[in-house]
Amino acid sequence: MVLLGVETEDTRADAEWLAAKIAQLRIMPDENGMMNRDVMETGGEILVVSQFTLHAAYKKGNRPSFIKAARPEQATPLYEYFVELLQQKLQKPIATGVFGADMQVALVNDGPVTIVMDTRE
Repeated sequence: MVLLGVETEDTRADAEWLAAKIAQLRIMPDENGMMNRDVMETGGEILVVSQFTLHAAYKKGNRPSFIKAARPEQATPLYEYFVELLQQKLQKPIATGVFGADMQVALVNDGPVTIVMDTRE
């Protein structure tokens, strides 16, 4: 599962870098249980869900600010472009949520790994 937050500063170049990195990231187990394979090698699938709340600023006060999160008119095309890039790299459809919708998404984490990726760092 990829929770994708689009920030106001993000560009198509960020989407391209991120899609390439995710497609090739060796986080899937090999025959010894070591994270040594990428999703393409294992025939795995990806679900991409938009998640603007990843850009919450919470240093001041007790209510998070989402000022860094891109507005839908900017975020939607980048989200769709990112999904398209992943589909090209994996040569299979990518499951998606509904951009901007209130969804109930369940995740079963297979292992103790959650990775935060920021194209700026």
